[in-house]
Amino acid sequence: MKRLIPALLLAVAACGAQPAQTSPSNALTWAVETQPITFNPQLWAQNKARLLVFNQFDALVSKAEDGSFRPWLAKSWKVSGDGLTYTLDLRDDVTFHDGTPFDAASVKANLDQFRVSGYNPAVAAIQLRAFDKAEVVSRYQLKITLREPDGLFLDFLASPYSGQVSPKSLKSAKNLKFGGPDLVGTGPFILDRFVQGQEIHYRRNLAYTWPPAGAAHQGPAYLSEITYRLLPEAAVRVGALTSGQVQVIEGVPATEVDLIKKDSDLVLKTSLNSGTAYSYYFNTSHAPFDDKRVREAFREAVDVEAVLRSVYQGTATRAWSIVGKRSPFYDAALEGAYTADLAKANTLLDAAGWKQHDAEGYRVKDGKRLTVREVAASAFVRDRRDILAQAIQAQVKQNAGIDFQVKIVDQGAAQKALDDDQYELFGNSRGDSDAGAALNLLLSERGAINRTHFSDPEVDKWLATASATTDQAERKELYAKVQQSTVAGNILVFPLYVPADQIAAHRSVQGLGFDPASGTPASAYDVRIAT
Repeated sequence: MKRLIPALLLAVAACGAQPAQTSPSNALTWAVETQPITFNPQLWAQNKARLLVFNQFDALVSKAEDGSFRPWLAKSWKVSGDGLTYTLDLRDDVTFHDGTPFDAASVKANLDQFRVSGYNPAVAAIQLRAFDKAEVVSRYQLKITLREPDGLFLDFLASPYSGQVSPKSLKSAKNLKFGGPDLVGTGPFILDRFVQGQEIHYRRNLAYTWPPAGAAHQGPAYLSEITYRLLPEAAVRVGALTSGQVQVIEGVPATEVDLIKKDSDLVLKTSLNSGTAYSYYFNTSHAPFDDKRVREAFREAVDVEAVLRSVYQGTATRAWSIVGKRSPFYDAALEGAYTADLAKANTLLDAAGWKQHDAEGYRVKDGKRLTVREVAASAFVRDRRDILAQAIQAQVKQNAGIDFQVKIVDQGAAQKALDDDQYELFGNSRGDSDAGAALNLLLSERGAINRTHFSDPEVDKWLATASATTDQAERKELYAKVQQSTVAGNILVFPLYVPADQIAAHRSVQGLGFDPASGTPASAYDVRIAT
């Protein structure tokens, strides 16, 4: 590997396998696609930024690939027979980066933070909907009381939202919403520099001795420092890797996969994400998608297989349900339940009154064009979703005369369009390790991001019942009903593909992997540079 130019990047030196054998110049440079909109784990929203969260913050418990929960900052926990009380026994050897001790009082302060009005209403309404109070039993024991049993609560304790923040910095951070270097955690790395649009820099926490169960080693991280370069353009990231300017990249575009695979000095790793598939959600609050026939026609006008082949060149996994294939709640019965049927799409639109066409070939009714608008926030556009939208735009015009308009704007403008109901289609995927959290957010009548504006008492009942039980078989059965109703029955959701993450790296970089619960790139704790 080429030695990196200091003016561009940090220098790289080889290291051994143990922290004690590493040198001060044991640094890694990693190019990432997405700039975080926040460094506060409790306000985390971008799945692409998840790999950064657990560099700086630790959760109370960890979650394995099989769905089981393991110790982390909580050594153990007990749940009462009625499911209303969780008693956590905490580690007594943990310290926040600012020197503040981690204990039951700090965990209580973090939980109570979610009670602050407007702090994170989505989490307060879903993952912490049943949370009643947290009480300090002793310095390292905390009792949490719920108002009702909640099958999502342990998943919350394992999520980035449970990232423990120093109570001192919760009060003193200059910008709590954004976070940054002055919002500190207990994690294996300390965030010490963020240059907007350029880079994020972490240095090793030499005091770190409390990794989650299942970590590949104990003690401090192998790397002395990490620089994440913000390179949103896929070709630029790949070029930086192949030229030796960076050692790792995430977000490998389909067009560059063969290039990576053919380079003997590089390795490629990929993993499907958990949570929900990337799907289009139809806004039923106004025309044209208040008419189920038009929703179905839009879906039938798209040859998903052809679109995915064109955009992702065989690297994308087709989605059939709102729930991703990685989730244990995925309903495989939906596979093949619908296919592109152009004749059916046009028949449905004729029946819905969109019989006429204007000079450009678009359907019109009562002098109004059949227009569908999507307004997407640029911070959440990943995986060539802009190109995917363009391919779908071309298909629905050619196949059914639908005017699909896509605008990518800043987050503020996108939120205003959503708040003002100035959209017909909403694209979204969620990275929740428990898909139930996402389903509540997206489909419940009171869900914080229910962009369909569709109300179905049965769906709300199924979601509520599933959330109240820890019986996984019962939850799977209930969530299957939700998927059948929203995808096949009412046609509120049009699934497209299952998001995946890709990591490409020089062979000298070892220990790279994916979070077992989410399928997203894991933190850099176990990463090392081999000699």
